[in-house]
Amino acid sequence: MILCAGEALIDMLPRQSMEGEPAFAPLVGGAVLNTARALSRLGADTGFFSGLSTDLFGQQIVAAMQADGVDMSLAHRSDRPTTLAFVTLTNGQAQYAFYDENTAGRMLSEADLPDTVNAEACFFGGISLPVEPCGDTYDALSAKLAPTMPMMIDPNIRPGFIRDPDRYRARIWRMIERSDIVKVSDEDLHWLMDDGSLEDRARALLERGPSLVCLTKGVEGVLGLTRNFEVTVPSQRVTVVDTVGAGDTFNAGVLASLSDAGVLTNDGVRALSEDVVRDALDLGARAAAVTVSRAGANPPTRAELG
Repeated sequence: MILCAGEALIDMLPRQSMEGEPAFAPLVGGAVLNTARALSRLGADTGFFSGLSTDLFGQQIVAAMQADGVDMSLAHRSDRPTTLAFVTLTNGQAQYAFYDENTAGRMLSEADLPDTVNAEACFFGGISLPVEPCGDTYDALSAKLAPTMPMMIDPNIRPGFIRDPDRYRARIWRMIERSDIVKVSDEDLHWLMDDGSLEDRARALLERGPSLVCLTKGVEGVLGLTRNFEVTVPSQRVTVVDTVGAGDTFNAGVLASLSDAGVLTNDGVRALSEDVVRDALDLGARAAAVTVSRAGANPPTRAELG
């Protein structure tokens, strides 16, 4: 099982009522939830850990995840409300207004961590990392799991969500240094590092401990960097409906491919071959291309990718 640890929320997506009035449709979302759903649809045995509400939106989240075959047994349930993210779209690009104070996900504490985790790997990311107390909780979980399994992290940095930059910077660097695989965008690298080109900053990440850094570059594709080689995979040309869930689906494709190749182990990720990395980036790019061609975060199944 690949465990995905991070936020689950409701994306309130813009719609129009039958009377022509602006409206919002509640759909399950959250970066880490999207990755978990995409992983399961790609055929990977997937589990999910987060703080989930028992309210109607929390029930909607659990039902959707279980319908996709995601194991929800490790999730911590409480009667706090569900995080809501109201989405606006400008030329297909999503912008978010989050309502997260005192929610089931936000208030997740170290006391809520599972006693045991039986997984081959763990994925972290999303808006749960910069806020407290849940950010500290995921930091503690990564420290607990790092010795026994490989980890991937997607910082997915949203500066407007960071209340304490120094505290978050220290936390995210600890988690990056524990991770074997890091996916970053240009926005992430500009926030994390001050000097050098994007490629130079991505190479500098390797010096902090990871074995593979995946730098997504939009229409220019994705660059995979290890200490021994670099691989570029082009983006897939599609008509973009919106970008919701694109990076999350890419992460799932990378993990699913590495798992299929039998290298999602502590030793395996330290000795990745060029072909294995290229295949992983390619699956991630193809899966993400399907997601952006659809409204909302609706990742493809393995059958849809051929």
